[in-house]
Amino acid sequence: MSRDPEDSLYPVPIDSTRRKEYPLLKSQYLPSYGRIKADEDYPETTYLDHAGCPPYPQSLMEAYHHFMRHNLLGNPHSQSPSSLLSTQCIENARHRMLRFFRADPEHFDLVFVANATAAIKLVAEGLSGRASGNDFWYGYHADAHTSLVGLRKLASAGSRCFTTDIEVEEWLDHGADIPSHEQSGGCSSSVGVFAYPAQSNLNGRRLPLHWPGRLRRSAFKTNKEMYSLLDAAAYVSTAQLDLSDHANAPDFVALSFYKIFGFPDIGALIVRKEAGHILLKRPYFGGGTVDMVINGTASEWHATKQSALHEALEDGTPAFHSIAALDHALDVHTKLYGSMSNVSQHAGHLTSSLYSRMSALTHGNGVAVCEIYKGDGADYKIPSTQGPTIAFNIRNSRKDWIRKSDFERLAIINGIQLRTGGVCNPGGIASYLGLSPVEMRRNFAEGLRCGNEFDVMNNKPTGVIRVSLGASSNLNDVSHFMKFIDMFVEKECSRKRKVLPVSRPRYARMLLWKKESRTGCQHTPTADLQKLEGPNENTKAYLVQVSTLNVHCPVAQCSMAFPLQEQLWKHFESHKPPSPSRWKFPCF
Repeated sequence: MSRDPEDSLYPVPIDSTRRKEYPLLKSQYLPSYGRIKADEDYPETTYLDHAGCPPYPQSLMEAYHHFMRHNLLGNPHSQSPSSLLSTQCIENARHRMLRFFRADPEHFDLVFVANATAAIKLVAEGLSGRASGNDFWYGYHADAHTSLVGLRKLASAGSRCFTTDIEVEEWLDHGADIPSHEQSGGCSSSVGVFAYPAQSNLNGRRLPLHWPGRLRRSAFKTNKEMYSLLDAAAYVSTAQLDLSDHANAPDFVALSFYKIFGFPDIGALIVRKEAGHILLKRPYFGGGTVDMVINGTASEWHATKQSALHEALEDGTPAFHSIAALDHALDVHTKLYGSMSNVSQHAGHLTSSLYSRMSALTHGNGVAVCEIYKGDGADYKIPSTQGPTIAFNIRNSRKDWIRKSDFERLAIINGIQLRTGGVCNPGGIASYLGLSPVEMRRNFAEGLRCGNEFDVMNNKPTGVIRVSLGASSNLNDVSHFMKFIDMFVEKECSRKRKVLPVSRPRYARMLLWKKESRTGCQHTPTADLQKLEGPNENTKAYLVQVSTLNVHCPVAQCSMAFPLQEQLWKHFESHKPPSPSRWKFPCF
């Protein structure tokens, strides 16, 4: 077994931790995706979706299970012993997580929410209620997650998407003097918010963390209340969020704890207390956030709790069972990895090695195998500029794109778990893939939907392949993934394809995208089909010529081609590694 040169960073070598804490990475699966049992004889799963959610350690689940077996937790909105224990767990977790992010409780409060998206919505509610006339201006970075982009729909005073870091820097320097900002109506409101991700969830590029402090000192201070919202969900997974400098910290930080620990599924909004007042003006109030409510058309009135900011913002009963797990999650994480600084160095080292090896891969004719989407100024050897995430696509020796859905299916068969698609980052997808708004609308009209298999349209990929490493990654993950990618490297670039004969009729019915019925073909873009006759009114289908669908196996040393996509997917089973006869793979 390979040794990780970064093992010295952790209290226990990572390979030992993997064997003890992550038995689920050595498990058998049935088509229902249910775990049967750990299998020490089978190679570990190569888990490369830490940006989505890292695997949770076994000792965390055991500690939480032990706690729940021996303690009764009640609804915290009461004074019973079980309720008081829940309240104690909640407040202990709140203060521990503030310390974890180096946030002084004198200057910050932490509000528990469902996830980072709920935290963003909470800020939006406050801005909508606080701004004069219920309007506010909104600025956001193009690298923003979809949940940040969605806030623009509530910004009735106007919004602006900053396409580059340079645009943000100029805006901070010149403020309202920028013509495009004036023309957008962005200065018409007395309240505004600027939001951006600390780390792109698409390719891991890390954005400057000094922007909130600069915004607070910028020219906007003289004519507008301008606040900053930092989406730290991707960043906190493998980096230390440091809020010790409260004067330059963001006003609001949205994050999800499962991104760090794998469990529990809960998030938080960290609020700079000097900015907390805008959240208290939100129009909605829920149970537990008010001291009194009077019903009645003429006399309706309510009094929001004032003793602590989080008391006025945590609507209803908090997820006290999940919050109680945070204490155990932090204990186990510290025991296994020491600190977030250790995690950052460990994951960064592995990802830098992976990036170097991927970027050096070429086919026999010199064509690069991997098209890697790295942000400007990002360096995998400098953690402040780049996180442990790589977004890419694969080309064959003729520079044609390998379909991301084919790549993922082959990855699953080879024991590799990763992410493909638009990864909820519309700005990044448009920028790195060179997709104009017109092209994106056209792709949508032709059937592209989130999660479907319209992988390449008009000779451009519609999404990316994303691999992300984390605290529990090791060198074996890097080596196994590189061995898998080598399957797509064509050493000799003159192979001939063998097309299997079709045992069914020469013509087959296949559903195509129809605007009027809003249904779509899940496998083959319409551009690849030859329409032979109009839609059948009974079946809502087109007759298409099967011979036009010849799909080739993307594995370099395979010469097979198939008339139907389903035949190719079944053929992928022939490319799985040797395994015990009892092993079951997911059905597609």
